[in-house]
Amino acid sequence: MYIYKYFSPLGEMTMASDGHSLTGLWFDGQKYFPAGLIGCAEEKNLPVFDETSRWLDIYFSGEIPDFTPDLNPAGSEFRISVWEILRNIPYGKTMTYGEIAAEIAQMKGLKRMSPQAVGGAVGRNPISVIIPCHRVLGANGKLTGYAGGVGRKLKLLEIEGITKNCCP
Repeated sequence: MYIYKYFSPLGEMTMASDGHSLTGLWFDGQKYFPAGLIGCAEEKNLPVFDETSRWLDIYFSGEIPDFTPDLNPAGSEFRISVWEILRNIPYGKTMTYGEIAAEIAQMKGLKRMSPQAVGGAVGRNPISVIIPCHRVLGANGKLTGYAGGVGRKLKLLEIEGITKNCCP
């Protein structure tokens, strides 16, 4: 396991890799930050970290990156299915937890899926910003929690021009 630091306009971030793919990207100190990561991983610059830094530089400049670093988030089948839906939310658009729950229920042939279960998976997304969990809102477009802090979530939405149409 390898880590590398990135200094974003919203605070320092830690990237993690298995040596090939990006496995994590967190704002330092955010909820669900893997506490043991810093002590057991080697700090080393890798090509995937250079690519991720380039992606983040483009994103934080207000542009839409035209590539995605190779991602390999670890999680349960359910969490990975939620994170795949997140990856498909277009830049500048949002979804609600309920909409994601309905999509998961349809994919699994279920009558319904709990938006709270979806919220748990969204909150534990290990690759912030690139897997855009900040684009998920509560019912009626309500700005809800974000593991990196609601203030950061609002700033990420502002970068994408989303707050003009949401977040009462």
